[in-house]
Amino acid sequence: MEGLAGEIGKRQYRVLRLMRDLVELESPSHDKAAVDRCVGQVERECARIGGRVRRHRQKKFGDLLEVRFGRGGRGAKPVMLLGHLDTVWEVGTLAKMPFKVADGRVWGPGTLDMKCGVAMALTAIEYLLEMKTLNNPLILLLVSDEEIGSPVSRPVTEKLARECEAVYVLEPAQGLAGAYKTARKGVGEYTIHVQGVAAHSGVDFERGHSAIAELARQVGAIQGFTELSRGITVNVGTIEGGTRSNVVAAEARATVDVRIAKAADSARVERKFRRLRAVDRGCVLMVEGGLNRPPMERTRGTVELFRRAATLAKAMGFGLEEAATGGGSDGNFTSAMGIPTLDGMGGVGEGAHAAHESVILKDLAPRTVLLAAMLLKPEG
Repeated sequence: MEGLAGEIGKRQYRVLRLMRDLVELESPSHDKAAVDRCVGQVERECARIGGRVRRHRQKKFGDLLEVRFGRGGRGAKPVMLLGHLDTVWEVGTLAKMPFKVADGRVWGPGTLDMKCGVAMALTAIEYLLEMKTLNNPLILLLVSDEEIGSPVSRPVTEKLARECEAVYVLEPAQGLAGAYKTARKGVGEYTIHVQGVAAHSGVDFERGHSAIAELARQVGAIQGFTELSRGITVNVGTIEGGTRSNVVAAEARATVDVRIAKAADSARVERKFRRLRAVDRGCVLMVEGGLNRPPMERTRGTVELFRRAATLAKAMGFGLEEAATGGGSDGNFTSAMGIPTLDGMGGVGEGAHAAHESVILKDLAPRTVLLAAMLLKPEG
């Protein structure tokens, strides 16, 4: 372990260089050309260090990158390293949020979420290959659409995960303590549409049926779907409707974010949304959407992975905590399939999706060492 830590510690510059290359290739989810440029950069890096690369080409979103390393013995099941190259930041953000190393941190759009994790993984894999100590086959899968719900990558993620004995997710660790994530909430989105009847609010008020008034009634009911004791939260995030103040609104809609801690509650929440009915019979109510990501529940297999990581961290001289979070990741998909999944194995920092997005510099090397150690097949 000391040798591993010492060698990777010397390569901190490598992680930083890779991070800079990736961050400066801005890659917002909806810009296919921009994401593909970032994918191409990682593709070249992986080929250079000996990875067997397959690019899953997409028409609308960025391409998906599958890279295989190591071969292992007959029947050996791979470990998957799972991450994404898309970000929430539009091209041009670097002008006001440049990549920089200052005040003990690495700053820039996409540093924490999650180009740091990708740079850590490439550095760890390169070292293990050079030392000929990679004794387990690996699949690195980097998708292009995670920030917008993984509409095209989910089938690929699930197909490859079926081959694997475990999945390590390169998302940021939880908080400045850098906890690994052993549970995540499931995520859903519903859209409530109301069709009313327009009328002049002064001349024909009584002939109108306000879609906005009806939606307001529904919002009150929907907010009541929250059950904190069960880990269910329901948030009406946006409302749109109407055309003018002197027109009874003919249309209105709301988008609703839903989080659940247990897969068993998915049907419970779904039933509540589907049972919504218009109070004003002059209005028509429609419900669209549903659960996008199942919960990542704290399973025995995931706990075993965490305990191994905590033991390795202790041997390296630092403590490792576990945490649950309300946010989802692609690890939700693999965990729901019954595959042990450990999340939050990327950078330590704060400000994901915010102007102060940054990674703690001192944690880069030890966390990269820990990731590399987890890629080694346990003895015995």
